[in-house]
Amino acid sequence: MGVENGDDDYTQDGTVDLKGNPVRRSKRGGWTACFFVVVYEVFERMAYYGISSNLVIYLTEKLHQGTVSSANNVTNWVGTVWMTPILGAYFADAHLGRYLTFVIASAIYLSGMSLLTLAVSVPGLKPPQCVESDMADCKKASTLQLAIFYGALYTLTVGTGGTKPNISTIGADQFDDFDPKEKGHKLSFFNWWMFSIFFGTLFANTVLVYIQDNVGWTLGYGLPTAGLAISIMIFLAGTPFYRHRVPSGSPFSRMAKVIVAALRKWNTPIPNDPKELFELDLEEYAKKGKFRIDSTPTLRFLNKACVKTGSKDPWMLCSVTQVEETKQMLRMLPILIATFVPSVMIAQVNTLFVKQGTTLDRGIGNFHIPPASLAGFVTISMLISVVIYDRFFVPTMRRLTKNPRGISLLQRMGIGLVFHIFIMMIASLIERRRLGTAKDHGVVESGGQVPLSIFILLPQFVLMGTADAFLEVAKIEFFYDQAPESMKSLGTSYSMTSLGIGNFLSSFLLSTVSRITKKHGHHGWILNNLNASHLDYYYAFFAILNLLNFFFFLVITKYYVYKAEVSDSMEVLEGQLRGMAPAVTNQEESRRR
Repeated sequence: MGVENGDDDYTQDGTVDLKGNPVRRSKRGGWTACFFVVVYEVFERMAYYGISSNLVIYLTEKLHQGTVSSANNVTNWVGTVWMTPILGAYFADAHLGRYLTFVIASAIYLSGMSLLTLAVSVPGLKPPQCVESDMADCKKASTLQLAIFYGALYTLTVGTGGTKPNISTIGADQFDDFDPKEKGHKLSFFNWWMFSIFFGTLFANTVLVYIQDNVGWTLGYGLPTAGLAISIMIFLAGTPFYRHRVPSGSPFSRMAKVIVAALRKWNTPIPNDPKELFELDLEEYAKKGKFRIDSTPTLRFLNKACVKTGSKDPWMLCSVTQVEETKQMLRMLPILIATFVPSVMIAQVNTLFVKQGTTLDRGIGNFHIPPASLAGFVTISMLISVVIYDRFFVPTMRRLTKNPRGISLLQRMGIGLVFHIFIMMIASLIERRRLGTAKDHGVVESGGQVPLSIFILLPQFVLMGTADAFLEVAKIEFFYDQAPESMKSLGTSYSMTSLGIGNFLSSFLLSTVSRITKKHGHHGWILNNLNASHLDYYYAFFAILNLLNFFFFLVITKYYVYKAEVSDSMEVLEGQLRGMAPAVTNQEESRRR
């Protein structure tokens, strides 16, 4: 009898097929299933970045909006894109499951993309072309035109709300934490996930941006819409290979019950022996495909929720596992807050960085580089950095630290935060040079082209890609890894919420700084004419903000406690690195008894 016919071939992490039946590792999941998921995300990233990368140019040149309003409209929209995943994660974890939530959201996503393509294609849905140098003199878009355009954009956000928190989680779910070999694959999954999908981003930032600037917006938006339709069909084709997790009820209500129960018993003493706290039998969790979690001393006040007082009201008494799940989600909040500032920096790539590019010499012979295409260097840099990180940095650090990841996820995030400090310092110095050249050539007041190559901006784009390879990859893996097993989609949505709040903060900071620096008759730091602005001061302010945020990160990580692993696969992998891997894992031992 082959292994695939034995009990050992069934997954141990509670994953099932769409009908709720246990699944075999040899039949479903693994890299085979991930292929369909990754190919979908390549096309989806092409669609999303095909819109977002050049949106500030469309708002400026086609809808005739100013620098501050166009940048804020972009960051507000991108912020919404990254905030709606909280709702998508809720429906996936609580009611519909990840697969069904994803499929429904994909249909909404496609409808939004289709309507957006229509909005940029029909002449009556946009204002007439304007040749004035000052957009303030151009005819503005009508209320109806704006309603259709923004209606399409925000329909798209509803769709991404259901796809973004679930697609990477579906991919990670294809590996069983209880199998050391599959756990090892999962440790590399997010690196190669980000590596693969950024090919879609690269195509959007180069080919699609060029088409939009030089051929037309109809084709420039039509291609990513068609690509999204193809990607949805590819994802559906992989359905027979996927492993699924069963929805386990509302994570918000489970956490709310813990907090309310603890507050209602605020003066109840906590017993010294954790065994005296309320907990369900192990069999109750096993039959639901869930895992029991032991009590921990962190956030001890919440342990009051599982102190027995005679009442069995779920708003008065919670299990130890329910309390620990709540603790895990709350412990991550300070880390989430520390990622807001770097998310503000990322928002500059498709707004102010692009606007800087419009003022510079973009010519290479007869070819003119679209400003938004410089974001392609963020992608290229990240692709190269991820390969170097996974193939060289991690093996080297494994030998030194005996950690299967090489370094911890928080250490990796910290390196990314340091990069952001230097990025904004360099961006400030480059902008100072650009402004100096504009002054030397007398194009400050006219807002004319500055005789410097657009490639002078390359350092800030390239370093942003390297920072992403550390911070963004670690961020999505951290929030997925540290979330409870029943709240993985919600945990993954934390990383997206970070980007959403970062974009809203970017809008707030841009408007606030622009307004404050114009007070008392001052010229202001951020004007429609960037040659007369002071983005160098603005970027220097960001560098200081990043430095303060890094110190905050150091403080909170000092007290962060990683959650306990649900399996001993990490111990097996660590043992292998030390040359003393156990011959039998705990799971195998229990199955032999």
